Order: sequence, then structure tokens, then C-alpha cells
Amino acid sequence: MTNLFQAAGMEEEAPRPLADRLRPKRLAEVVGQDHLVGPEGTLTRMLAAKRLQSMILWGPPGTGKTTVARLLAQETRLEFEQLSAIFSGVQDLRKAFDRAKSRRETGRGTLLFIDEIHRFNRSQQDSFLPYMEDGTITLVGATTENPSFELNGAVLSRALVLVFNRLDDAAFERMLQRAEKLEGRALPLDTDARDALKAMADGDGRTMLNMAEEVFAAVPQGRLDRAGLMKLVQRRAPLYDKSRDGHFNLISALHKSVRGSDPDAALYWLARMLQGGEDRLYLARRLVRMAVEDIGLADPMAVQQALLAKETYDFLGSPEGELALAQAVVYLATAPKSNAAYTAFKAAMRWAKENGSLSPPKHILNAPTRMMEEQGYGADYAYDHGEPEAFSGQNYFPDGMPRQDFYAPTGRGFEAELKKRLTHWAKLRADRQGASRGPDREPGEDE
Repeated sequence: MTNLFQAAGMEEEAPRPLADRLRPKRLAEVVGQDHLVGPEGTLTRMLAAKRLQSMILWGPPGTGKTTVARLLAQETRLEFEQLSAIFSGVQDLRKAFDRAKSRRETGRGTLLFIDEIHRFNRSQQDSFLPYMEDGTITLVGATTENPSFELNGAVLSRALVLVFNRLDDAAFERMLQRAEKLEGRALPLDTDARDALKAMADGDGRTMLNMAEEVFAAVPQGRLDRAGLMKLVQRRAPLYDKSRDGHFNLISALHKSVRGSDPDAALYWLARMLQGGEDRLYLARRLVRMAVEDIGLADPMAVQQALLAKETYDFLGSPEGELALAQAVVYLATAPKSNAAYTAFKAAMRWAKENGSLSPPKHILNAPTRMMEEQGYGADYAYDHGEPEAFSGQNYFPDGMPRQDFYAPTGRGFEAELKKRLTHWAKLRADRQGASRGPDREPGEDE
């Protein structure tokens, strides 16, 4: 829609940020998303087929989602209408739908762009469905969050999800060269500072251009080195949302790096989460989980190291206590790995769930009353401490239930010793099947 400033020709002469002045005029000018807008890109093929469907654009901030939505409307000659899920409500949606219906009656289509679409609740998202289905709108939603977690299945089933990549150095370099051409001079940074500027942008093209604009304005001549750039430009906070996708992605990366025995990668992801403000005690709890899930009895000290890291952090606080978390990460990453106990527990839980409430065999039950003794409770129980090698080989599973081998130690670390013991006991058990009852327990002896 044209406003009064545009009609008067005043908007073009108003000061505009560098990022806005460099906004691409064609899809082919969008950088860093060749899989979408390159010669063989998804959107390129879609436009060539003259078929534009509703879609969800998913990616980090500053990667071109809004720009692409505008250019799609331009290329298809659809009326571009934009709403933000942060500032819009039900009434705004109704008005937008009414305007789209009116346009449709005159033969014009509408591309309805919803920024931060994941902020709409379920009922608001459902309101798009009839208008998407009858063609009143082509919905283009933009989100920084994983659509499979944040958007209704009904919306996702009617829309194509396109993933936008975090911008890399090559994309940033193309943007800086365009900025230099527009400004008519080179960016006043040496090579090291130029690389630092790209790194500080953290994959966000808008942020990078805003910082470049600040450098152009502040340094009319000469060049800044890295130290000078750091003084001029405030470092951008790392992209990390403790309650959403970033949180789950980074903790997954940390956990898998520990499981994969890569202490260097694990320390990097720990540092990323610490810099992002992650709850230190949450990290400590996850380290304990890693110790029992991925190391287990291959190194029984692993869980102690994780628990001690938590205690140390509680005692020292930040930042000193964070070193204890880092030490635990290194210990866990370099420990021998085994998920044998974890796997055994899951198998035992599954068997217990699927096979009902089977009773223990009577010979391992106590008989505190005469009636229970007469019914065979405790009969023929073999007291293991009274048997050779302190091992009776009796059956401890329910009667009628075949023996199960849930726990299979890997042979790595301490589990190598456990494997030897279990192999030895299995041989003794086979040799002693049907062996006679061992010596009775003395009164007061523990079972």
C-alpha cells in the first residue's frame, strides 16, 4: 500500500540504513541461500513453473527471510501484506483476510507474510487454513524456531518448509563488496579486522551491515585493526535462546561430543552455552546424565566426577566454578564409553511392563509365619556366602520365566573386569544347576 510519503516522493530521500539500501531487488541477488534462489534452487524452479505454494521460511535472524518473501510477491505480482505475530492479534488477521478476499474478487492475489509466525497460538494458526485451502492467500511465514515443534501439523501439511542457512564468510564478503561499491570506498578495516567483523556478526547479515555502516561513519580515513574495531563496535551477544531451539541444539551437540569422545568439541559447545547464559546447574545435571547413560560402569568414577563438579560449582559460583564443569566435560569425554547398563535397564523395564506381575520364586522369599513356611516360602534357599566362591547359582527370576541376559558389559574400561566375573558366574551357574541347598543362615544374618 502506498503511503503519503511515497506519493510525495519524500520516502526515497529520507535517510535509510545501509542494510535497507542494499536490500536485494531480485531473488538472484540474495546471498547465502543458493539452494533456494540459485539457478537450481527450490524457489527458482517453483517460479519457473509459475506455481507458488504456501511456505514456512525457517532460519536464523538476518538471513533474508523477509526479503525473499517480498521478492516472491514482486515476482508473482501478488499483493504483499505483512503482519508480525508479536504485534498482531485476531482482529488484525480478520482484517487481512477481508482485504485478501476483496482483492480476489477483482482478480488479484495476496501473499500474506507473517513474521515470527511461531508466536501465534494454535487457534490463530488454525485461522489460516480455510484461506490457504481456497486460494484467498498464499501464506509465507517466517520463523527462527523449529516448525515441527512450534507450528500446528495442519498448517505444516499445507505449507512447504524452506530452510535458510546461517550466512557464511563468503556471503558476508559479497555483502561487504556491495556496501563498498555503494559507499564509493573500501571498508576502513585491515584484513584481520575485516575477518573479526564477519565473526562478530554471528551469521546475521543485517547485524554485519549495521556494524559496517558504523565503521564507515566513524572512520573517514585510515584503517582500523582488530583492537580498534573492538573498541568501536559492541560485540553482539551470541545467538542463543535458553528456552527454545538454540538450547536443545547446543545441549545435543555437547552430549554427542562427549559420547563421541571429543573433548575439544565438547568444551566448545560448553563454552557456547555458558556464554549464552545457560543455567549452570542445568548443565551439571546433564553431565550426570551423560555419565550414567554413556559411560556407566566402564568408569564408575565418571558419575562421581559429574556430581563433584556440581558440588564445586555450588561452592564457588561463577565464574570460578565453571572450571569444574569444564573439567568434568573433559573427564567424561575421555572416559571409556558404555551404554550397557542403560540398555539393560531399558530392556528390563520393557520386560517388566510386557509380562505382568510375576511373583518371585518361593525359595528366595522369607517365611516369617508358620503358614508361609508350610507353603514352601524360603524352602531350599541357598545362602550364597555359605557356597563355594560365595555363589550358589540359584534362580532368582520368577518361576516359569526364562532367564534373561539384560546386562552385557562391553569389555571397555572397568567393564572388562565385570565381563570376566559374569562369564565365570555363568559357568558356575551352569555347573551347579540343581545343586543341593547350601548351609542354613545363622539367626540374624543378612540375606
